[in-house]
Amino acid sequence: MRFLKGAEMSFLKGAEMRFLKGAHVTGGARLPRLWLVSDPVRLPDPRRAAARLPPGSAVLARGLAPAVLRGLAALARRRRLVLLVAGDGRLALALGAGLHVPDRASCAGLLAFLRARRPGALLSVAAHGRAGLARARRLRARVALVSPAFPTASHPGAPALGPLRWAALAARAPRGVAVVALGGVEAANASRLPRCRLAGFAAIGALARG
Repeated sequence: MRFLKGAEMSFLKGAEMRFLKGAHVTGGARLPRLWLVSDPVRLPDPRRAAARLPPGSAVLARGLAPAVLRGLAALARRRRLVLLVAGDGRLALALGAGLHVPDRASCAGLLAFLRARRPGALLSVAAHGRAGLARARRLRARVALVSPAFPTASHPGAPALGPLRWAALAARAPRGVAVVALGGVEAANASRLPRCRLAGFAAIGALARG
C-alpha cells in the first residue's frame, strides 16, 4: 500500500489505498483523483479547503459568488489545481477552466465551450443514471461523476445508490470516460466502492473539514 500525503491522506484515512494505486489515465493525460466540490449552502467559499489540496486535484465550482470564483481561479493557478465551472460554458472559457455539465439540467454556453475550449480543458458530466452516462458519451466527456454513492447531506433523505448499484452504473460508463464517485464519500466508506472503473473520489464535507 502506498500512503498519500496532505488532503488525500486525510480524506482516505482508513480506506483501502489500493483504489488509488497509480493515476487513472485516459487518452494519455493524467486526470485528477481527488475532487473538491463547492456548494451554495454547505461550502459557498471553497478557497480555504482548496488551498489544502495536493497539486493536480480538481475543484468543481458550483453557484459561487463572482468575487469568490475569481479568487478561486487565481488560487487554482498558483496551486496547480484543475478548476471546473458547473453549468456555464462561457464563464468556463473566460476563466480558462474546464466545464462540468449537470445531470437533468441545461448547460448555458455548452456549444460555445465545445467549439472554443483550450486544448486539455476538462469536460465532466454528472451521472445519476443511464441518461447521464449517455450524455457523457454524446459530449465525449473525459469524466463522469457518478452519484450519489452514499447518503449525502446535500440531499437529506434522498435514496443513495450504495456500493453495488454504484458499481453497476459505473460499469456502464462509455469507454474512455473516467468514473469519479460523489455523494457522501468519506474515509469511513470509501473502501466499500469496488475498484472497477473507480478513477477517484469527489466530496464536499469530507474535504471541507480537512
